[in-house]
Amino acid sequence: MERLASFSSFTDDPFDKPPCRGCSSYLTEPYIKCAECGPPPFLLCLQCFTRGFEYKKHHNNHTYEIMTSNFPVLDPTWTALEEMALLEAVMDCGFGNWQDVANQMSTKTKEECEKHYMKHFINNPLFASTLLSLKQAEENQLTDTAIPFCSTEEPPRPTFDSLLSRDMAGYMPARADFIEEFDNYAEWDLRDIDFVEDDSDLLHALKIAVVDIYHSRLKERQRRKKIIRDHGLINLRKFQILERRYPKEVQDLYEAMRHFARILGPMEHDKFIESNALEFELRREIKRLQEYRIAGITNFCSAKTYDRLKKTREEERLKRTMLSEVLQYIQDSSACQQWLSRQADIDSGLNPTMPVMSNSGRRNAPPLNLTGLPGTEKLNEKEKELCQVVRLVPGAYLEYKAALVNECHKQGGLRLAQARALIKIDVNKTRKIYDFLIREEYITKA
Repeated sequence: MERLASFSSFTDDPFDKPPCRGCSSYLTEPYIKCAECGPPPFLLCLQCFTRGFEYKKHHNNHTYEIMTSNFPVLDPTWTALEEMALLEAVMDCGFGNWQDVANQMSTKTKEECEKHYMKHFINNPLFASTLLSLKQAEENQLTDTAIPFCSTEEPPRPTFDSLLSRDMAGYMPARADFIEEFDNYAEWDLRDIDFVEDDSDLLHALKIAVVDIYHSRLKERQRRKKIIRDHGLINLRKFQILERRYPKEVQDLYEAMRHFARILGPMEHDKFIESNALEFELRREIKRLQEYRIAGITNFCSAKTYDRLKKTREEERLKRTMLSEVLQYIQDSSACQQWLSRQADIDSGLNPTMPVMSNSGRRNAPPLNLTGLPGTEKLNEKEKELCQVVRLVPGAYLEYKAALVNECHKQGGLRLAQARALIKIDVNKTRKIYDFLIREEYITKA
């Protein structure tokens, strides 16, 4: 039962397990688990174990367990790993296709696979009771240590192109997938591959090579998703809010150092950024003290007077330039009134925060920040500028563009009214997209 209790861990992807603590390589069975260290479990490959690897509190004289799936479950001649391989092969090749099942397993013959499957999974009336007895024995053994099952909260399921979906970069928590994965079309290379018996050795080897390439692309996809999950980069808006707590110089450093997050762990990366932020604060304080020294200030009491007088000089300079700024808007009575109100706020000691408004009384929205939004890498510079000005996410723009281009090819041309009927968004945004596609010759005017 001790072996059966850990059997579920053998069927997992080896890349989901922690790597070897000694050489950081992916673990393959059999491997060693320290019985005295953890959690998390302290795992070692056989090579590091034979060298007597020690790390922090782990010593080479600790008791250990050999983690392997080389034990029988239903038949003494079949290991647990072969049982799972048989079930997976039957699921992949279909029931009754025993020759392909045997080829996929490669350790058993066609007759052995058929006989074992029919005996233990089809014609065995005691199979269900056997599993039930195993389960009951396991529950009796783990009565004191078993963790009771309790349902978790329902994960959020944001709809496509909603505000929450854009904030989470199209991430679907219920499926642990993105709407658009990294290397999203990796599966296309396998759609026409079919293994048949009359393939030549060269063709068979080429097909195997394509499958190996596909597996490597999937590993890269999982690696990137792990980095995003570990560093908390799923919720883009929350991540951007955390970035804004730093000064502008540190934000630029944060953006430049983000590429190295794949090398460091999340805690080490945050410590690195915090240490650079502290360095920036120290440099700014040193620069301020150097300014005091140049001005001949020798104590902090004089420094406070100097800062107050410096602030007063800045306010006086702002007042002197206020008249020239108002003259720029002299033709607009509303804008002139706002500038006069701003002058009154400055005279009364308040912080002037009122923006200048145009003749229409509307304030222009800032350009959309496309950093981290899915689909940005598919846009050229002009398309990025359009999405920023129109404040349209790249994924939605690509959908609208594809719809307008397809309709233009069908009709031989496209009118603005037809474009507005196809994409149900603000008419001003539709006109800008339509004019841009006409100007860049993606579509033609009917």
